[in-house]
Formats: sequence, C-alpha cells, structure tokens
Amino acid sequence: MSRAAHPAGPRHADVLPGGAVPAPPADLNLLEAKVWPSTVRRGDDGAISVGGVSVRELAAEHGTPAYLIDEADWRMRARAWLAAFGDYDQAEPPVHYAGKAFLCRAVARWAAEEGLGLDVCSGGELGLALAVDFPAHRLTFHGNNKSNAELVRALDAGVGRIVLDSFDEIERLAQLAAQRGQRPRVMARVTVGVEAHTHEFIATAHEDQKFGFSLSGGLAAEAVRRVLKHDSLDLVGIHSHIGSQIFDTSGFEVAAHRAVGLLASIRDEHGIKLPELDLGGGLGIAYTSEDDPSDAFDIVAGLKAIVGRESFGYGLPIPRLTVEPGRAIAGTPGISLYEVGTVKVLDGLRTYVSVDGGMSDNIRTALYDAAYTCTLASRASEAPPMLARVVGKHCESGDIVVRDAWLPADIGPGDLLAVAATGAYCRSMASNYNQALRPPVVSVCEGESRMLVRRETEADLLALDMG
Repeated sequence: MSRAAHPAGPRHADVLPGGAVPAPPADLNLLEAKVWPSTVRRGDDGAISVGGVSVRELAAEHGTPAYLIDEADWRMRARAWLAAFGDYDQAEPPVHYAGKAFLCRAVARWAAEEGLGLDVCSGGELGLALAVDFPAHRLTFHGNNKSNAELVRALDAGVGRIVLDSFDEIERLAQLAAQRGQRPRVMARVTVGVEAHTHEFIATAHEDQKFGFSLSGGLAAEAVRRVLKHDSLDLVGIHSHIGSQIFDTSGFEVAAHRAVGLLASIRDEHGIKLPELDLGGGLGIAYTSEDDPSDAFDIVAGLKAIVGRESFGYGLPIPRLTVEPGRAIAGTPGISLYEVGTVKVLDGLRTYVSVDGGMSDNIRTALYDAAYTCTLASRASEAPPMLARVVGKHCESGDIVVRDAWLPADIGPGDLLAVAATGAYCRSMASNYNQALRPPVVSVCEGESRMLVRRETEADLLALDMG
C-alpha cells in the first residue's frame, strides 16, 4: 500500500481492552527523552541521529536490521554508577557491569576503561573477558550449574569472586582449589524470599526457583557451614539478587534487612564478620513514557542507607556494598534500527507494520510481554496518528516487536523505524530462528560509527552445518 492510500485519522484505539494503550502523543515527531540515548536528535530533514550520525547514513553503511549503541551514553551511565558511590578502592570497584545484558569485546573494554568490575555467568562470557585481558580480580563468576572446566578456568585466571550456588558446587570447587593449592574468594548466593514486582520468569529471589540457597529453609546457613569447613575456600560475603526491571525499591529494603540479618547470624554462630554484601542488580529503565526509574545516585544512596541502618541495628560493621547494573547501563544507549517492509490494514481491527527483523533479534516482547517505544526515524511526518502493531518477518504469530505503537498513518515500505532501549538482552538473546542472520552491533560516537560485531552471513550458518 502506498503512503497516500493510508486512511487518515486515529485508528482502532477503541478495540483494545482495558484502556491499556496510551493516548497518542501530541506530536509524533517529538522524542520521549528518557527512553532514548542522550545524543538522539531529530534533524532539520526529519531524520533522527544518534551519536551525531543520521540513521539514514547508518542504514546505508551497515544495513538493517542493526543494533546501534551510543558509546558516549553507555560510558556516561557507567561513570554515574561509580560516582554515586563516592570514594572507593579502585582495585575493588563497587559497581560490576552484568555482562549478560550485552557483552562483546569492545563493551568489555569500555567496562575495564571506566573502572567497572564485570559479572560473567558462563564459560563463554568468562572467555570473552579474558580474551580482552579484563582485570581478573575485578571479575565475578555467577551461574547455577558451573562445570568443572569452567571452575578450573576461573581458578587459573584468578577470578576475583566465585558466587556459589549449590552444595555440589561448594564441594567441587573446594576440591579443585585444594588440588591447585589455591584459596579463591567466594560468596554464597542467598534467596531471601522477596517477590520482585516483575515478570515471573525474571523474579529470582522467591523460594520456587533454581538460584541460590533458601534463607527461610535454612539452606543458606547450612551453605555457610559447609564453605567454612574448607580451608581452600575464602568466604568473603553473601550475594542476593531479587529480580529484574524493578522500580519498587522497597523490595531491596526487605532483601537488605534479611541479608544483613544472615550476616549477624553468621557472626553469632561462627564468630566471624563477613566483609561484603552484593545486592545484585535488577533496577529498571524506561521503555515507555509511563516508566519512571530512579537514577543511580538515588538508588545507591537508598541502598547505602538501608544497609547502614540494618548493620547498625545488628551491631555489625557496614559491609562493602556491591551492585550489578546491567540493563541500567546498557539498555537505554541501545537502539534497534529496522526497515519497514509491508503495512497491512485490517479494517476494524488494527494495522500491522512489518519490519525486516523480529523475534530473532528481540525475543523480549514474546517472552516477557515487554513494552517498547518506537518512532519513524528516517523522516518527519505530519500525517495523523495510527495505532499499529510492529511485527517481524518470522513464521510465528507471536513475532511482535512493539505491541501497540502510535505511528504516522503514512508510514510505508522503505521507511526506517527505530525502537528505543534495546541495548540490554536483545542481542544477547538473539537467535537464528527461521535461519535468520543476527544483526550487526554498531557503536556511534562523535559523528562516527564503528562495527563492533559484524552481521552474520549465510556462510556463517552453513559453516556450522556438517550435514
């Protein structure tokens, strides 16, 4: 359908239940600042730019779909988290970037250059960090089912912290460390029974899930006993992570109360005062105009106050506090850029705007019912708003990129569409569903673009196929 053939006026807003769809913005050409990287602008020609580079230029040079990262914005957010802690020992940074949000060699280097620690939760993430000579003492190794090979690699590299997640792992690591004459610093991951206000699949501190040692069931206390029996393990603290995309920080208050209570019980039972407390990450970002996240300074001030108050109440020294922002650093600096392929109007229902990517490059909408903001990126439009569903090109009815989006009614094939806040988890969770080729990752900064991860090719897929 040509742009001129699109019906004018707001469409289909009355067919969606519960009034869940936000009202159309007053001007579709205006950008909601909090969901976009700080350098995003709409130029005089109507096209948006990021890092001083027009999306038209980026699409011409790198193709679509593509992941874009505003490097300056990424680094700014990393610095803000560190600055929020004030003075700290640079050898032991209180902020560890959660690499699972998105990790490549360039991003690992950014984290190292900005003075962050780095959390890895697989052998692959550990290998990538070591490949760029990330300071091993600033690495924390997570995972609920680490293999012996992974543990040996962590020991050989001198990883700063290994987070223990099961009784089996305690015994295996103790034996492996003893065989090598090493004494790694370890933390016990504790599930504190806090139900984070988030999707079921990303709430990680309630009892019925695979991570950590239950506090209420006495497993956390038993884990501490077992670790302390081994001279080859140096227990330095406990770890708690209550979920992801959390806006209600009251959950952290409950988690901190229970975690510091465990530190007090460890002191009372064993006569030791563990010096460290890692409260994990999980702080949310703005995906839509309705989201209202706190900034790093408010979050850190609140966590420090909570832990300080609880420690004072138990007569404990304040432990060294560590946090693990991943999405809160990487999410907003990232944009997904697509080209519109078809526009299908279903009268009385909705309009489907299909793009050249989909659930293979952003599974979060299908998996978590995640909401996103998008905009016509290659030009401005004075056409009236149209309520649309942005979908991908996969053979799957659940292949949805943005469930409900107000777009100009003249959007059509060849237009560029930008989706905000896709810097975390989209590339990390990308797949080759339908033999799709995963998009490139391109950094933009000060008017220049640089390929970080190249686009996959059919040759890449066929090279793995031994048929």
